[in-house]
Amino acid sequence: MRGERIPGWAKVIIGISIALVTIVVFYLFADKKQEEGSEFATITVKEEPTVESNEEEEVAPSPVIKESEVEYASKDWAIHGGDYYNRRYSTLNQITSENIGDLKPTWVSSLGSGAEDKYSGEATPIVVDGIMYIATGANDVFAIDAKTGEQIWAYTPDIPQEMDTVCCGWTTRGVAVGDGKVYVGLLDARLVALDQKTGEELWETKVAEWEEGYTVTSAPLYYNGKVYTGVAGGEYGIRGRVMAYDSDLGYEVWRFYTIPGPADMDGDTWPANNDAWLTGGGPVWNTPAVDPELGYIYFATGNTAPDLDGSNREGDNLYANSVVAVNAENGDYVWHFQEVHHDIWDMDPANPVVLFDVEKDGVMRKGLGQAGKTGWVYFLDRTDGTPLVGIEEKPVPQLAEQKTAATQPFPIGDAFVPQGVFQEDVDRDLGDAFEGQIGDIFTPFWEEPITLKPGPAGGANWPPSAYNPDTELFYVLGNDNYFSFARQEDEAFEEGSMYIGSIMQPVSNAPQRGTVTALDVKTNKIVWQQNWDAQAYSGVLTTAGNLVFAGHNDGRLIAFDAKTGDQLWEYMMDAGANAPSVTYEIDGEQYISIYAAGNALAGTKHGDKVYTFKLGGILPEGQVIDASAKNNSTESVTEEATEGETVSSVDAGLALYTNSCIACHGNQGANGHNGPNLQDSKFAESRENVIDRITNGGSTMPSFKDSLTPEEIEAIADYIVTVVSPLGGN
Repeated sequence: MRGERIPGWAKVIIGISIALVTIVVFYLFADKKQEEGSEFATITVKEEPTVESNEEEEVAPSPVIKESEVEYASKDWAIHGGDYYNRRYSTLNQITSENIGDLKPTWVSSLGSGAEDKYSGEATPIVVDGIMYIATGANDVFAIDAKTGEQIWAYTPDIPQEMDTVCCGWTTRGVAVGDGKVYVGLLDARLVALDQKTGEELWETKVAEWEEGYTVTSAPLYYNGKVYTGVAGGEYGIRGRVMAYDSDLGYEVWRFYTIPGPADMDGDTWPANNDAWLTGGGPVWNTPAVDPELGYIYFATGNTAPDLDGSNREGDNLYANSVVAVNAENGDYVWHFQEVHHDIWDMDPANPVVLFDVEKDGVMRKGLGQAGKTGWVYFLDRTDGTPLVGIEEKPVPQLAEQKTAATQPFPIGDAFVPQGVFQEDVDRDLGDAFEGQIGDIFTPFWEEPITLKPGPAGGANWPPSAYNPDTELFYVLGNDNYFSFARQEDEAFEEGSMYIGSIMQPVSNAPQRGTVTALDVKTNKIVWQQNWDAQAYSGVLTTAGNLVFAGHNDGRLIAFDAKTGDQLWEYMMDAGANAPSVTYEIDGEQYISIYAAGNALAGTKHGDKVYTFKLGGILPEGQVIDASAKNNSTESVTEEATEGETVSSVDAGLALYTNSCIACHGNQGANGHNGPNLQDSKFAESRENVIDRITNGGSTMPSFKDSLTPEEIEAIADYIVTVVSPLGGN
């Protein structure tokens, strides 16, 4: 199972003649038959466009990193995490905690893409040599002049609009740049390389089959001639993996399965009497970090599958819910640390791994931090995966039906969100009508519903954390949500269908809160914390100017003092600020940029704009640059009938529900991530109630009256009332 090398003679053949690529790739992949069956990657290599020679326009090579040193981000933001350590820290200090009051917008660009309700804007802009590369939730990629906001080129892929295997909204976390190319992982599980100057497609590789539940949502990583990506789809019974591809030609160099087979090391953490490992989950939602000196890449793996039912997968279920280190050149396993054994709560680590060097007890240590959905940050030594700050295995409540793990890891230090539901919480937030059982972080569940914290939407989700070497603090965004779990009847695995195992849902009308927290990496203790009456769902940027930037659901970009946590500045944009901000320098001026496009899971207002700020910025009110792709048309969801056919209101409502509602409320109204279970909702039995809630919003749900027509809202209501049980009770 461990990473497989491409034979040296194959590389020679590839180097001799590009014409032999197809034959060589076929041979290599045919030799890579895995336990789950043969898998072949389909690669299309396109002729490079003819470009007139002009030395001044040559694309600069990717940043050179010394073997024993990773440079911090400075003039460029050339890597998804700012640098190969994913620290999201910049040495730029023109903008400081002292002068940030003079930070003002200098340009705003409309991309004309990804503003519809089904899309989420989560991408980190990449800035190299004055050019910004950004991807929208529709997977369109743009190159923009980072000083003026004008479009240079746009790439619009053909994504199958009938895709029904997307768990959490249509999105991408961004692109990678290197070797003169821009790399993007597409939602339909393709990896594409574009010419960095022109946006022309150079090669395309099929990573997996979206019909089987595989998608790609993370930004790729370019490093040392390879492009690394993982696959999402843990809710669809996939077998997770991370792959490395040759950056020139797009062929697969190695793959590492995050779920070992029976004959592999740690394969005994799955049952020997069934094939649960084949559908065991272990997706990779995040972009890896790299330590060039050690030669390792690091990533966090997602949930087991089925997410909430552990009855048929006895054991710890490695390497799900883990931080994993593998050899960057060949994919060989190095070490792992599992944060949740035998997960039954969907508390998988989706946050990117962050590397840092820090002096501890008089010794410089190679540290690693990973912020979990559990509400803890796990600080490890990245050389071997042992705790940098203590972590204790403690006994936890048991339930034989769920085959629960006897113990769970408890980091020494502070949790950044609450980790249990207590009577005072019920009295304050849930009211007298609440009658369910309550528990803490590792309380198991079966047939009787139980409400817990932090739950699958709690703790740290995908929004990246950051580390500042000046303060030696780790900055993390957290969510504090009430989630209810209950057992459902045995769920058989069906390829391409959701494979959850039980019912989970947020508690109706319960508040959702968020935290912005600074933790000391030497002690795992909270130094400061900001508390919000909304999810904290964007990502963190920190700078040498003693600043921390985070986006708010209401559309504000906010800056805090990195040492004290005091709020220093804010700017209101026209859509949810649900993506990380970046900083860069052009012609001696420091800029701050953020993609503000809203988010399906956060329930925020959607948009399509990149906002960019500098000290003393002057932007006429209402001035927006049109950076959209030319002649880019979209087809209305309600116009899918061919000539001579009609679409019923319920069918049209289903299509609209899939676009606008499924991320929060789930397939057929159940097992969403932020919305209540509609199948059991007494409120949703009334078509009028549904129309009013979609139109005007309510509780934690936004209004859709600005993005859906009255006819579309009525069609969604017609569909929803068909899935509601007559015994609904919420």
